[in-house]
Amino acid sequence: MNDVLFAFGLTLLAGMATGIGSVIAFFADRTNYRFLSVSTGFSAGVMIYVSFVEIFFKGSESLAQVYGEGTGEWINTAFFFGGIALIAAIDHLIPPAENPHEPRTEEETAPLHGTGLPSAQKASSVQSGSNDKSLMRTGLFTALAIGIHNFPEGLVTFLAALQDPKLGVAIAIAIALHNIPEGISVSVPIFYATGKRSKAFTYSLLSGMAEPVGAIMAYGALRLFTGGGEFPPAVTGALFAVVAGIMVYISLDELLPTSRAYGKGHDSLIGLVTGMAVMALSLLLL
Repeated sequence: MNDVLFAFGLTLLAGMATGIGSVIAFFADRTNYRFLSVSTGFSAGVMIYVSFVEIFFKGSESLAQVYGEGTGEWINTAFFFGGIALIAAIDHLIPPAENPHEPRTEEETAPLHGTGLPSAQKASSVQSGSNDKSLMRTGLFTALAIGIHNFPEGLVTFLAALQDPKLGVAIAIAIALHNIPEGISVSVPIFYATGKRSKAFTYSLLSGMAEPVGAIMAYGALRLFTGGGEFPPAVTGALFAVVAGIMVYISLDELLPTSRAYGKGHDSLIGLVTGMAVMALSLLLL
């Protein structure tokens, strides 16, 4: 039970990082967002390194125990690309205009630092009572889109922590860093929709709670199919391969583009290499 609580706690903390992003959106200037470039690059480095050096091979080893080395490697590779296909399909459900990984411009985030809605926005709201409803729908849809996207990340963090606490900590840190710019992104439309920072923060935080929900679903599946015991090697291997695919996709499709959008010069590369080095060092020491 302690292992389950530890895995759930890591997933909960990773999901709550969207709230940190919301706070940053309120109190930090766009010009100070440069650290987000390094942090998201760092997260990508951690994910890419641990996926290819540790998780992918753990999947192969587990599947080889059941199907033999040659067949196990083929199955492992298939599930790796299956993980990529799964997260790509989820991404496809999110319209590009509402994609939470698109960085917000200085003009878009400026009202977050003021005392209310922009004057043009206020005038428009006075002229049309339906404008606020439209903005609210947009904000809620953005939060929902992030929630859908965060659900499999909760599965990833929980299952990894349950199988290997060392990997679980690394993945939780990487996903938490990844969730910070998501929190910034969801705060913008929610604030435009309501004019209230408290609501923007609440919806931003709730969007991250899809991750502990994913953990609960994973635990339910564990209890249902194994009676509370461990997954058999075939299932464990497949899960590791899928997790590796999901993490590589997230890194290449979301984290690195976001890192480059917020940074300057070689900020992305510095974060990427530092993340890889820290992950490598932690694996060697632990």
